Amino acid sequence: MNIPNILTIFRFILIPVFIYFFFANIEGNILYATYVFILAGITDVLDGYIARKYNLVTKWGQAMDPLADKMMQITVLACFTIKKFLPIWVIIIIGIKELLMIAGGLFLYYKRNKVVVPANRYGKIATISFYGAMLYLIFGLPYSIVPVIFAIILTLLALANYVLNFKVVNKKSSAQS
Repeated sequence: MNIPNILTIFRFILIPVFIYFFFANIEGNILYATYVFILAGITDVLDGYIARKYNLVTKWGQAMDPLADKMMQITVLACFTIKKFLPIWVIIIIGIKELLMIAGGLFLYYKRNKVVVPANRYGKIATISFYGAMLYLIFGLPYSIVPVIFAIILTLLALANYVLNFKVVNKKSSAQS
């Protein structure tokens, strides 16, 4: 166990904390949930930076880091949809994309000897745009749906890139088996 992996585990723990604050019947609940969401984003950046800088990249971290991100994203979208901050079609599109990526990642990890499609800049850009769009919504800025649509477009482009990388990695893994 290393620091980046501990940060990833911490991000998993932040998911129910976000839910608690988001739905808590206390003054400032959305603000507290926002702090949890921002903390999750910071730990995401930190774990990747530390892992690469100090050569602490692990197969477990490569698989679990994006899973923690996806679970936080789906959680935030579900909460926003339940509170009617977002229309349901947003979570349907993002949810399908995330579930496809999780299924593909699990397939490669368990069926292809722990092969992992590493995160790439497209996914990172889509994640950053998602965080930005959610913060835009949280703070009630005008035309909030515009950054959400932008984030969805980037997310779909990241999915297309993931599918291409999945095919390459799966083909290489099949050839080595």
